[in-house]
Amino acid sequence: MSIDIKKYEEEQIKKIREVVGESRVLLGLSGGLDSSVCAALLAKAIPEQLFCIFVDHGLMRLNEGDEVEAAFANRNINFIRVNAADRFFSKLSGVIDPEEKRKIIGTEFIRVFEAEAKKLGKIPFLAQGTIYPDIIESGGKNNHLVKSHHNVGGLPDSLDFEQIIEPLAKLYKSDVRKLGKQLELSDVIVNRQPFPGPGLGVRIIGEVTVGKAAVLQQADAIFRHEIDILSERPSQYFAVLTDTLSVGIKGTTRTHDAVIALRAINTEDFMTASFTRIPFDVLERVASRITTEIPQVSRVVYDITSKPPSTVEWQ
Repeated sequence: MSIDIKKYEEEQIKKIREVVGESRVLLGLSGGLDSSVCAALLAKAIPEQLFCIFVDHGLMRLNEGDEVEAAFANRNINFIRVNAADRFFSKLSGVIDPEEKRKIIGTEFIRVFEAEAKKLGKIPFLAQGTIYPDIIESGGKNNHLVKSHHNVGGLPDSLDFEQIIEPLAKLYKSDVRKLGKQLELSDVIVNRQPFPGPGLGVRIIGEVTVGKAAVLQQADAIFRHEIDILSERPSQYFAVLTDTLSVGIKGTTRTHDAVIALRAINTEDFMTASFTRIPFDVLERVASRITTEIPQVSRVVYDITSKPPSTVEWQ
């Protein structure tokens, strides 16, 4: 069933104002589509009452932190950017298990978020960019605008929020993009690919280091650039830095460098997905650019597995 986005926006703004009143609202802004559209909607509904904490853990896509900050520079919100990359990389040193990496990144995010939130004093409302598939996949059935307090995302009870606000909870990803355009968010944000909470931490197989993150950021940027110029784009596309080293030849030198895997999928709801049949000439161009422009990479492979049996992400 199609949603009238303009009507949805008006209804949510009215509800937000009725529930929040003159109180302040806190939002953990990841820079992804959902949290960004949530921020833009709240900024329109309750200007100056919204406080957004953007934790830059150093595991974002190339230049993404600056893009997020620029996207909200002229909106009437209180934008707080926390540059915590050194802290995250230090905690991840030597860790190779993907679940442990997720836990470390999640825990550190919470600690940074909590420390910044406490500086702001008591804020009764926590906003989240939860969308309808999130609720379905988590087994939830209640998609009201405001929920009684629950520990969503592992946020500590010590922050003591009275209510959770989820104004996108009835929307699918495509609807969120439409709402973002309607709210005049930049194309950089509206067309942004979905991104896991732990960021590149789960797209780097094995130990996460500053050097590996830099390599993956460059490879991912090249891949996305070449796909972005196509007339038809996949639902999601990104690069993965594998933990495999492969023999290569650069000039007259024998190398033993990293293997980059490329992933692109088509989907309606992200619950199932099929791999995208990208033209070979495009893949060839991407592989050539990555291996030429990034000295630490010797080989590029393309993932042709659908969901199921695989997931969209590698970890």
